[in-house]
Amino acid sequence: MNTDDYRLSRISEVGHQLLDIVEKRGITKELLSSDLETQWLVTTPLFNIGEQVNCLSDSLIQANSDIPWSQIAGLRHRLVHHYEGTNWDVIASVLFDELAAFLDQVESICAVSCSSQSEDEQ
Repeated sequence: MNTDDYRLSRISEVGHQLLDIVEKRGITKELLSSDLETQWLVTTPLFNIGEQVNCLSDSLIQANSDIPWSQIAGLRHRLVHHYEGTNWDVIASVLFDELAAFLDQVESICAVSCSSQSEDEQ
């Protein structure tokens, strides 16, 4: 069974891999809006992040209600089920304007959660 700590760790790992790929390949908002291969490249990690968010416990989500968890999971659902209707300006905004800050929040939660779990085990 995957725990919240595992899921938060995966969100962070996949998110940073995506940001690294964007930087290394020189992906821009303009390229994302017009290039099918780039669109496919960035959506797979976003699917993964959204699925991990969708599986987080209610208690973790409620304890961190300042994060738009339902919107993040909803983005995944939208990309998977309505791909042809994807608004690439929204995806670009997520990728270039919001993802790094979200990952910082996830890592802060994980730092507290993981350290409290370690203390409980002692």
